[in-house]
Amino acid sequence: MPPNARHAPGHLGRSSIPGEFRYNARMASRSFTVTCPCCQAKLTLDAELGAVISHEEPPRKRETENLGDAFSKLGSRSAEREERFRRGMEAEAQKGRLLDRKFQEGLKKAKDSPDPPRRPYDYD
Repeated sequence: MPPNARHAPGHLGRSSIPGEFRYNARMASRSFTVTCPCCQAKLTLDAELGAVISHEEPPRKRETENLGDAFSKLGSRSAEREERFRRGMEAEAQKGRLLDRKFQEGLKKAKDSPDPPRRPYDYD
């Protein structure tokens, strides 16, 4: 492209700098579609408003090739979830016993101690 062709009246607005667009009157009355280089989504842009009008997500890629593999992966995830739940339930049961034991030890210390507990306003 000749150096002065960028400023010609029929130029579509593309600058010599990659990724930069220039505004002109021909672009003002239309919208155009661009593909995102990162995620391959399709964006429809309005040139007049300078805003995205619509967004079309790219097609999702399959994680597994066949249905049997996907089903077995789902089953293993379910088993892992059940195991974590079971461990959480056991931890909660132990937590109750631990708190009860701590309370009993504190009560025993309070009974054995000859001094009454200090009141909050005694600290001043």
